[in-house]
Parts: sequence; C-alpha cells; structure tokens
Amino acid sequence: MAEIEIEKKTPKWPWILLILIIIGILIYIFTFNNDDESDDRQKYTTEQTTEESSETRQVSPNNSTVTAYVSFMKEHSDTMGIDHEFINEAFLKLTKATNAMAVEIGYDIKKDIARVRTLLEKITQEAFETTHANSIKEAARILAQSLQNIQQNAFPDLTSEADEVKKAAADIETDVLTLDQKEDVKNFFQESADLLEEMNNNSPQN
Repeated sequence: MAEIEIEKKTPKWPWILLILIIIGILIYIFTFNNDDESDDRQKYTTEQTTEESSETRQVSPNNSTVTAYVSFMKEHSDTMGIDHEFINEAFLKLTKATNAMAVEIGYDIKKDIARVRTLLEKITQEAFETTHANSIKEAARILAQSLQNIQQNAFPDLTSEADEVKKAAADIETDVLTLDQKEDVKNFFQESADLLEEMNNNSPQN
C-alpha cells in the first residue's frame, strides 16, 4: 500500500506578527519624525521672531550711544560759548543718539535721520556762511520732532521734557549768525541731552 505524503502546513501567525511589527515600526518612525520637524519649525519660528524683535526693539537701559552724547554734553557744560567744531560734533552725536533710541523702541525715523545727515554736510561746509543758522535750525527742528515722536510713542511721562527740546529748537534764529546765538544753540543740545538721559534711564511703555 503506497504511503500518502502529508504536506506539513507552516503556521501563518509568525508572518502576521512580523508584518504587524514592521507596520508598528513604520508608524513610530513617521510619527517621531513629524514631531521632530514640527518642533524644529516651531523652534525656528521662535528664534526668527526673537531675532527680528531684537533688531527692532532692543530694550536695554543705558544705551551706549545715548550715554556717549549725554556724557559729551556734560563735559562741555561749563565751556564758555561754542565753536563750529563743537556744533558739528554735538549734532553728529545727537543724531546717532536719537537714532539709537528709536531703534531701542522699534520706531522708524530713517527718513528723518537721512535728512539731518544731509544738513550736517551743509553745516560742516558752510561754517562761515550766512545760511549756516538756517541749516542748524532745520536740523534741530527735525531732531526735536523725532525725539518728540519717540517720547509720545514710548515715554508718555516725558511730555514736558520733549516740549522743552522743541521750544529750544524754535528759539534758534535763522537770520542771526550762529556764533551770535551761542546760548540758544547750546541750550538745544542740552535740552536734547536731558530728554535722552531720561529716556535712557526709563523703560519704554509701548
């Protein structure tokens, strides 16, 4: 009698288990990677926002550029009168300090600063011209307005100080030689220094 060969059936459960394990691994890998990418995107967005914020609003007390101008004016507080060299340096330092304070609070005065720098070139070149006072008054007016805008935007408690700067700028005469109105010109620089010093010692409120 011939023997009947019986084919042994291989159990299917090991293959099913292997497939399930592979599927589980794939699900884990995709989920983990997505979480990492999400975290990376969130981290990048946070860092980018922080960087942009630090560029436009660097709220740090005692800005060195502002301090440099204030110190310059204190060093010359007892100086008898002013000369063209003093005016040029004072305007240069004041322009930088005003721009630095605007950057501190994220307030854009680039156009004003550009106009002042153009006037500063004229002031340097026309030291002995009759139009010298015109350029000085215009530069002072623009800076005074910029400082008031900064004050209104971030330092509401310094209204009277900003008004004093604008008044000092308005007191400069266009039809009087600069060296004949030394006190008025120097008063504008001093009032600006006082306002900037107050801003530098207080936190912006915007």
